[in-house]
Amino acid sequence: MKIALGCDHGGFGLKETVLTVLQQLGHEIRDCGTLDGQAVDYPDIAVAVCELVAKGECERGILICGTGIGISMAANRNPAIRAALCAEAFSARMSREHNDANVLCLGGRTIGPGQAEEIVRIWLDAEFAGGRHLRRIQMFQQ
Repeated sequence: MKIALGCDHGGFGLKETVLTVLQQLGHEIRDCGTLDGQAVDYPDIAVAVCELVAKGECERGILICGTGIGISMAANRNPAIRAALCAEAFSARMSREHNDANVLCLGGRTIGPGQAEEIVRIWLDAEFAGGRHLRRIQMFQQ
């Protein structure tokens, strides 16, 4: 799967963990930065990742900032994006099964590497259930 990955300085450390997990799983990664721990503006990173997902150049995206809150808000400004901020496995699975989330957001300062790895693996494996959930997602576009 092609996955767009991005973070700000607050998520840089966790991004390195997520990048390793994605590589181990054999995914193709488009790294949208930041490439070091220098301060950057998270809305710019969110736009870069979300454009790749919205255009279909990547199937999914993963965004990380300090808490995951700001970057998820920035991501959801794009009407083609359904970004979900997840801090545990159940929400990650439900964000895919019920909400067809195409962008996962994580907090680099709120969860640890082991928890992030579990969340990412579950989120990537979960499939959208469709049915009544599809009807509800289609209501977003009205």
